Amino acid sequence: MDTLPTVLLKRGEADRIVAGHPWIYHSAIDRLTTPAENGAVVQVKDHRQRFIGIGFYNAQSKINVRVIAHERLSIDQGFFEARIGAALALRQKHMPDATSFRVVNAEADLLSGLIVDKYEDIVVIQISALGMEVRKREIVAALQKILSTRAIIERSDVASRKFEGLPEANGVVTGETDGKVKVNLNGLTFETDLLTGHKTGLYLDQQQNYRLFADLFRRAPGGHVLDCFSFLGGFALHAASSGASHVQGIDQSAEAVAMAQRNAASNGLAEKCSFTEANVFDWLKAQMPSRPHEKVIPRFDVIVLDPPSFTRNRASVPDALRGYKEIHLRSLKLLKPGGMLFTYCCSHHIPGPLFQDAILSAAYDARRLLRRVAVFSQGPDHPVVPSIPETEYLKGFALELMSYP
Repeated sequence: MDTLPTVLLKRGEADRIVAGHPWIYHSAIDRLTTPAENGAVVQVKDHRQRFIGIGFYNAQSKINVRVIAHERLSIDQGFFEARIGAALALRQKHMPDATSFRVVNAEADLLSGLIVDKYEDIVVIQISALGMEVRKREIVAALQKILSTRAIIERSDVASRKFEGLPEANGVVTGETDGKVKVNLNGLTFETDLLTGHKTGLYLDQQQNYRLFADLFRRAPGGHVLDCFSFLGGFALHAASSGASHVQGIDQSAEAVAMAQRNAASNGLAEKCSFTEANVFDWLKAQMPSRPHEKVIPRFDVIVLDPPSFTRNRASVPDALRGYKEIHLRSLKLLKPGGMLFTYCCSHHIPGPLFQDAILSAAYDARRLLRRVAVFSQGPDHPVVPSIPETEYLKGFALELMSYP
C-alpha cells in the first residue's frame, strides 16, 4: 500500500476531505508523486504529507479522485462485501418491512459512483465512476453473495458517465429476466420495466412519503384528488386506496399513463382512478378561465405536485423557480378551501427554504393563505450525510389551504 501513487493536495484543500466529502477536484491537487493510471487506487496526503485516505484516480474527470476510505485498505471483493453489507443493514434497521429499496446510495454509503437498487428479487446497479467500473466484477460478486437475486441488471445509461470517459451501458449482467417486475410498496403493487423505466425503474426515494401521504389522507378521506406528474401512479394509488372518491392522474408519457392504468386495475382501484396523457403545464393552463373576469371554480380536495427535476445545475435555478411558481399558482386556484397541497422538489440545487419561497410567492399572487402541516424528505434508504451536501436533494411540504369561517 505504501507503493501507491500519492496525490498531494494544495494548502487549505484537505479540511473538506477530512470532514468526509469524497470528491477531490483537479484544482485542489498540487501534484502526483508518480504517474497514476486512470481507475487506479491512489493515496491522498495534505500539503504537509499527512495521510488522508485512499481513492480512485481519474484524470479524465473534473473529480480527479473519489476518496473511498480514510485508512489503507485492499479494494477487493471483501471490501465491497463489507461496505454493501453495512448499507443493507442500515436499510433493514430503518425499513424492516420493505422488499424493494435502494441498497447503496453512492456517496451516502461511502461508495462514490455506485448505486444499487433492489426490486423484490432483482437487483439493479448503476455505475457512474471509472474506479467502480474497473471493479464491476467484484461488485457483482459481492451482491450475489449478500443478496438473494434472480438477476442483476445494469442501468449505467446516465449522461454523467461521459465525464468519466465511459460509454453508457444497459442490460442483464447475471441471471435471466425481461426486466418486467411487480414491486410492492406499502402493500400496493406497481408494475415497472427495469430495463427501460425512469432512473433504475421506479422512484424508490418516495416510498416513505407515499405512506406518510396515505396516513394524512386517511384522517379526512373522500374527495377528488389531482396527481400531477403521476408517472406509474404512486401517489394516485395511495390516495385511492386510502379513501379518495376519485383520482385524476396527469403525465406526459403515454407509456407511464398506460402502466399507471394497469397498476390501478391490478390493485382493484381502476374505478377510482383515471389517467390522462398531457403536459402538466399545458393541462393546468387549460383549466384557467378563457374570458376576462371569469373565475376559476376550485375542483379538487387534494393536489399532488411531484415533478421531475427542473434544474441540473445552478445556472438554471432561476428558470426552475419560475416553473415551480407557475404550477403552484395554477394548482392553488384549483384547490378547494380547506384542501391539501402535497408538493415536492427533487433538485439538490434548490434547498427547502428556496422551494418554500417559490410556493409562497405563488400563494401571494393567487391570494391564498397556506398552513404548513408536514415536511418531507427522501427515505432512509437514500440517507443524507450533512458533510456531503449533494446527498440531500428531495424535499416536500403538505400545505393546507386556509379558509375563513
